[in-house]
Amino acid sequence: MRYNSIFDIIGPIMVGPSSSHTAGAARIGKTARDIFGRQPAKAEITLYGSFARTYRGHGTDIAIVGGILNLNADDENIVNSFNLAQKLGVDIQLKVVPEEPDHPNTARIKLTDEKGSLEIVGISLGGGKITITEIEGFKISLSGESPTLLVFHRDRFGAIAAVAKVLANNEINIGHMEVARKSKGDLALMVIETDQDLSVDIIGEVEQIDLVYKVALINP
Repeated sequence: MRYNSIFDIIGPIMVGPSSSHTAGAARIGKTARDIFGRQPAKAEITLYGSFARTYRGHGTDIAIVGGILNLNADDENIVNSFNLAQKLGVDIQLKVVPEEPDHPNTARIKLTDEKGSLEIVGISLGGGKITITEIEGFKISLSGESPTLLVFHRDRFGAIAAVAKVLANNEINIGHMEVARKSKGDLALMVIETDQDLSVDIIGEVEQIDLVYKVALINP
């Protein structure tokens, strides 16, 4: 096995016994919260494969709920995440599916409130690293290791160019970009990893583009 950094061996700073089942799980939950953009009223969590079979011993469910409540993996309050969710009025629904998915450490999270809903699928790779493989039915690959702009938009001519122009005008370099769409001319999603942090003003400029209907920012 090849390691990219020392953290792949010793793991991240965290509360809990496992970098994949605890720290990674917390990051999946927090990424869902970041994309949703606010505290949800309800969180439906489905654990698959190894997550489903060992979540009690590793605290996977506790970690995901903590992330959904905007707690980091090293926050000591994460062990009380279910009680905190109850105090905050967040309804937590947990389902386990022991059958193996494409990756053993897989979680599906659906967040809802009176304003709308969001559904994502994430996998934990070990060492606290994750990949988000699906957002609202769009098949993507999102690591969250760099500042990442998510742009939900209409699949029309000029949408990508308009977003790229805003970033260029603000001297933001694109490190990686991918676009997913459900069908030609339908809804689409840009996933843009940048080399620089993105300000609130830049996010506002992107939101003003005619073909854009939702923007989210994920910070590492």
